[in-house]
Amino acid sequence: MTDSAPRRVFDVADPDVAPYPLLNSLVVPRPIAWISTVSEAGVGNLAPHSFFTVACTRPPIVQFTSVGSKDTLRNVLGTGECVVNVAARPLLEQVNGSSAPFDDAVDEADWLGVEMEPSARVAVPRVAASPAAIECTLHSTIELGDSTVVLLDVVAITVQESALEGDHPAIGRLEPLSRLGLNEWGLPPEVIAVDRPRRPSDVPRRP
Repeated sequence: MTDSAPRRVFDVADPDVAPYPLLNSLVVPRPIAWISTVSEAGVGNLAPHSFFTVACTRPPIVQFTSVGSKDTLRNVLGTGECVVNVAARPLLEQVNGSSAPFDDAVDEADWLGVEMEPSARVAVPRVAASPAAIECTLHSTIELGDSTVVLLDVVAITVQESALEGDHPAIGRLEPLSRLGLNEWGLPPEVIAVDRPRRPSDVPRRP
């Protein structure tokens, strides 16, 4: 038996330990929800959120976490709608630019020159150049400390024909970006196909 590698213990109960940058660097890569919303006053908003995942498949529900009260959260709570746009590699500069702390009277898409187009089922527009978009209505929220988990009912999924192989969105055509730690971004990954074992006997037992 080999000796285990030495580890440093970060006690999150210690007020001098900041969990956020540690979690940001360990829970990686994280898909980016480039979320478009519209305020109750009619001002568009476009912002990336990397605390994002699928919450349920039937009915289809996705979720993102807002750390603090941001424009995206206020707009979703106010109108009950949003669109999750896939953050594709050609859009990296604009996705990153939309993370700046713009005033809520500023439409990030307009500022950054991001073309928007009408969505299929919700009033909020989607990013025209994004290869896919998930149109959503508000399901519910969960308050957790300094953050709010937002659960969203998926009402429509639109995918550009050029990003499909048959009925399947192809990762090589979507070219999704991901967030890592610090100021690091992940580019579209190398992809390998590995079938899941259907029964324990499909998995070799190791000594």
